[in-house]
Amino acid sequence: MSEEFAEVRILDNFYQTSSFFPMPVVLVSTFSESGKINLGPYSLCFPHVIAGQGDHAMMLIARGSSNTAQNIVRTKVCALNFIPDKKKYMKNCVALGYPGETTEEKMKNSIFTLFPAQAYGKPRNSQVHEVYPDIVKEAVQVFLCSWDESFTLQANPETLEYHFLLRIDKIIMKKKWKDCLLKGKGFPRLPIDYGYRDNVRFWFTKHSRPYEVLVPREKGNTLETVKYAVTRFDPDIKWEDEACARLVKVPAIFLKTMVGMVVERAKKEGVTVITPEFLDKIQDKRFGEK
Repeated sequence: MSEEFAEVRILDNFYQTSSFFPMPVVLVSTFSESGKINLGPYSLCFPHVIAGQGDHAMMLIARGSSNTAQNIVRTKVCALNFIPDKKKYMKNCVALGYPGETTEEKMKNSIFTLFPAQAYGKPRNSQVHEVYPDIVKEAVQVFLCSWDESFTLQANPETLEYHFLLRIDKIIMKKKWKDCLLKGKGFPRLPIDYGYRDNVRFWFTKHSRPYEVLVPREKGNTLETVKYAVTRFDPDIKWEDEACARLVKVPAIFLKTMVGMVVERAKKEGVTVITPEFLDKIQDKRFGEK
C-alpha cells in the first residue's frame, strides 16, 4: 500500500464521503407534537462551549426537516442519551434514524426503555415544557439540555441542516460510571461511528481499552523555576516547598496561570500559606463530591 498522499475531492457530508472521521453515537430524546417521546440517533453532536462561567454546551447538527430538529425548535428541550456499544443497539439506531417516518411509526420498533426525567428538575427554558423528555434506561450517561435560541440558526426551506447550541443543564450517569469518573479509573465502552458509507451501510467500531500517555518531564519546570514564579507573583502568599514541587509537572506556558488561580483561591479562603493539601483541594475539580 502506497504511503504517498493524494488529494481527495471534498463532497457534501465530507466527514463520511471524503474522510475517515470517528464520531460518537447519541440518542436524542424529544417531545413530538402529540406529546410522545421521539428518539433520534445522531453522531454530529460535539462539545461546543467547554469552559467559563459554568455554562457549558453541546452542538447538535441535524437535518432541518427531521423530527428531532422540529421538536427542539418547538419545545426547546432535549436529552442526549449516550448508549453503550452493543451491536443490537447500533442496528436499532440505524432503523430509528430512517428519514420520513413519523414518531409513532418508528418508535413502535424501538428496543430502548424510556423512563421519566422529572426527578432531575426543570429545564432552564421552560416556556413550553416544564420537564425534560424521557431518558433512555440503557444509557451510560445523559445530558439534559435546553436549546439556546440566541445562537444563530438559519431556519428556512433552503437550509438542509440546523445547528443547535444545547446548553447542558445537568449531566446524569449510572452510579458505577460516576464512581469510575471520581476515581479516575475505568471507562465505559461507547460506540464509534464512521458514518454512512458507499451508499449501502453504516459502519461502527468497538471502543477498545484506553491507554495512558504521561506528559514528558522535559515539558515541565524545575523546582527553582516554580519557586521563583510563586515568590514574584504575590509576596504576601507563602508556598511550602512540597507545594511548589507539585507544580513542576505543569507545562511552562501554563505555570503563571496556575499560580494565579491558586493565589486567587487562597485569598478568597483567607489562606496565607499554600500547602500540598490546599493544592489537592483546589486541583481536584470534584473534591466536594468525594
